[in-house]
Amino acid sequence: PLVVFLSLFFGSGLYHLWAGTERAFYQLRAPVAILPAIGLALWMGRGPLTKRIQAFLQGIGDLTIITMCIVFLLAGAFSSVMDAIGAVDATVNAGIALIPGWMLLPGLFMISALISTAMGTSNGTVAAIVPVAVGLSDATGMNLPLAVGTVIGGAMFGDNLSIISDTTIAATRTQECSMRDKFFANVWIALLAAGATVALLLVLGTNASAPEGSVASPWLVVPYLLVLVLAVAGVNVIVVLASGVLLAGVAGFAAPDGYSVGAFTADIYRGFESVFEIMLLAMFIGGLSVLIKRQGGLAWLIQTITHLSDRLQTNARRTGAFSIAALVSLNDVLTANNVVSILLAGDVARNIADERGISRQRTASVLDIFACVTQGSLPYGAQHLLGASLAGLSPLAIAGTVHYCWILGLVAIGFIVWMPTPAAAEEAG
Repeated sequence: PLVVFLSLFFGSGLYHLWAGTERAFYQLRAPVAILPAIGLALWMGRGPLTKRIQAFLQGIGDLTIITMCIVFLLAGAFSSVMDAIGAVDATVNAGIALIPGWMLLPGLFMISALISTAMGTSNGTVAAIVPVAVGLSDATGMNLPLAVGTVIGGAMFGDNLSIISDTTIAATRTQECSMRDKFFANVWIALLAAGATVALLLVLGTNASAPEGSVASPWLVVPYLLVLVLAVAGVNVIVVLASGVLLAGVAGFAAPDGYSVGAFTADIYRGFESVFEIMLLAMFIGGLSVLIKRQGGLAWLIQTITHLSDRLQTNARRTGAFSIAALVSLNDVLTANNVVSILLAGDVARNIADERGISRQRTASVLDIFACVTQGSLPYGAQHLLGASLAGLSPLAIAGTVHYCWILGLVAIGFIVWMPTPAAAEEAG
């Protein structure tokens, strides 16, 4: 069933790409593409059909899946309200105003990273910052493909690291670990890669003056900070996001332009609608995973991956981590969607991690990092397609300029290579 789903999704994308359709890999929606796979899994199962359907529904109603859906809804509401009250635009303008000329290109990366970490969405960041990058390129003569690639790299930084990113939600929920633990397992890898990217962009950049931006209201920054601080402090993620939504509403009410209760409730529902597709897909994948697991499919897949990895290395943790990274990367190549790739790999990754002695937070970090590395490198990914469309470029012109994703992948591989053996880890504590 998983092969059927991936074949339909990837095959449809290739067909539309050959036909010249815009956003080729997004013409067949994932929740629809998975329906034949669910039908096949129900048909292949043993026992009464009623029992098989019940197993599918039990998978949908699993506590992890339902929690994930609630978190998706709240994250969507938070992003929607913050966007509506002008927090994103104000923060972008304030950041641009603070950039000195010699930091123009690295500044674009850092602003994109800040906005994507706050918003939890790479596509939203690309939509907000690429027009700014185009204007800066026109005014200063900066290389446009490099500027757009820099924005996409910064957007993937937040997509990977943000507490409210859908990839973080999917990675932590499928691995049943806390946001806080995953954040600390992930943050040093991301920051090291970001620092190397900034250094590279300083070399590649241009010396020019950036246009002035308006000053952001401090009220509009507070909800972002609250969400980050509470999440890092280990507060339940549902409480964190609900608090963020409420404080975002209060910040909107305090703004000079005014923000009504009616607009607040409408924006919350608009945020719910924005995550409907991924929430529905998470439910379907939860049900499908139960059917495949009961029929032995997941056990076979885990056994096959384990057998292949055992032939490459002797360090069980290292080979397990590389197997998880390869699995989620392949899923993303076939689906061009990092959230879908994490959801598909979640159960297998959790079992490999438990068998190889890899911590759940480390597994969530590997899933999220390599899904974002692959997604940020695909010319047919949503981020490239959106950035190319806004800048009037070919996605292929941008693909080689997203330096952060390549550096992040190298840094993450380095962390895996130097991952301690089980014996060394036990001696260390």
